[in-house]
Amino acid sequence: MVPPHRRGQRPPPGVPREARAEAPGSGDPRGSCPGPRGPGDAEAHRRPGPLKYAWGGAAHREAPFRCPAPGGGPGCDAASAPGPARCEAARVLHVRACVDARLVAVTGPGGARPFAKDGSLSDASLVTALPLRDDELADFLERTSRTFALAIPLLDEPLRSEVGLGYLLLRVADTLEDAAPWSREERREALAGFEALLQEDPQADAEAMVRGWLSRRPTENAGYLELLGRTPALLASLDALRTEAGAILRHFVLKTVQGMREVLAGATTEGLLTLHSLQALRDYCYIVAGLVGELLTDLFVLDPRLAPYSPNLRALAPLFGEGLQLVNILKDVRQDRQEGRALLPADVQIQDVERLAGEDLVAAARYVRALYGAGAPRDVLAFTTLPLLLAQATLELLIRDGAGAKVSRAVVHAQMDALQAALERGQLPEAVEALAGPVPGGP
Repeated sequence: MVPPHRRGQRPPPGVPREARAEAPGSGDPRGSCPGPRGPGDAEAHRRPGPLKYAWGGAAHREAPFRCPAPGGGPGCDAASAPGPARCEAARVLHVRACVDARLVAVTGPGGARPFAKDGSLSDASLVTALPLRDDELADFLERTSRTFALAIPLLDEPLRSEVGLGYLLLRVADTLEDAAPWSREERREALAGFEALLQEDPQADAEAMVRGWLSRRPTENAGYLELLGRTPALLASLDALRTEAGAILRHFVLKTVQGMREVLAGATTEGLLTLHSLQALRDYCYIVAGLVGELLTDLFVLDPRLAPYSPNLRALAPLFGEGLQLVNILKDVRQDRQEGRALLPADVQIQDVERLAGEDLVAAARYVRALYGAGAPRDVLAFTTLPLLLAQATLELLIRDGAGAKVSRAVVHAQMDALQAALERGQLPEAVEALAGPVPGGP
């Protein structure tokens, strides 16, 4: 029996995924606005004027904006608009409008879609799920993530789409777990439903499940709500990945969802979560971040050049994830308390958590150095190094200024520039080498 989200979603026969991604008008943002592809680009795309920043030797140049929506969408007039000068507004706002117009064209006037034109929820059923286009995936990343929205575009295909999809699937799980208006059991029931979808239970109806989630509004974040509404498309995208990568994503997202349900079992009836020990904090971090490190590592070692180094990488991967998560928890502690999460145990000194985060980031630096020594491609080095540099800079700021401290945009760009310069020299940034310490067995 075919799961409901798979019915009627197959791509046109004889057209490989790569060709669909690169065909004119296919929705690849590289065919319209170049998009933030590397260090410095994210901010450059928010500034008016020509883009001159080069990444990997390829400079962005002015190009006419072409709507990524197939056919441009009814009434699309973006073809004549200058690309770089209005890149952010044109690409984000215009794409949303044209995607909505495309849904109208598919379903007819007043047709079924999860959101009405004014952004409110619709009671109509969802359209039949098709895999997300590349530009849709990129748009969701920009609207639902922070550091990963900067790092994922550094990857080459197919890793860029695979890692991006993995992030979005985990964001769905996070949204269900963190649904502040819901009780503990409502959250656990929603996660159980998502688990059934990932397990391809033929009795699980993705569209009906999503309508139930949206009708109870688990969050007021518009990006998260819209992403929930596209859960059937995320599942269709998962089916469209290369076989090995799809299996890896499904395995680790499932483990994360199951772990979240176990964590919530210890919450209050209202869903308030409190961790009472440093070990409980580490267990939580493994579920929501350590598993992500393992997922990424399994994707990386599909590259035959890296496969021989997988034991060392897999040993360090959970610590890399834990370190990034601990820094986020330290940074967001006030917001977490407002939303009903007490993730920092009351009887644990904050200095002990900061010390553990610092030790984890040393392991993360050694992970990056292991990738470098294994001959990892430049895109993988850039993707793994950037979050490490930003986490280390954030941790230093938190230790100095306390909870809530965030690195400035200037610091972000300085780190991105240092990363680019080092990789162009065929090296890792000096900050990574210093953090990783002496090479074992070296002088």
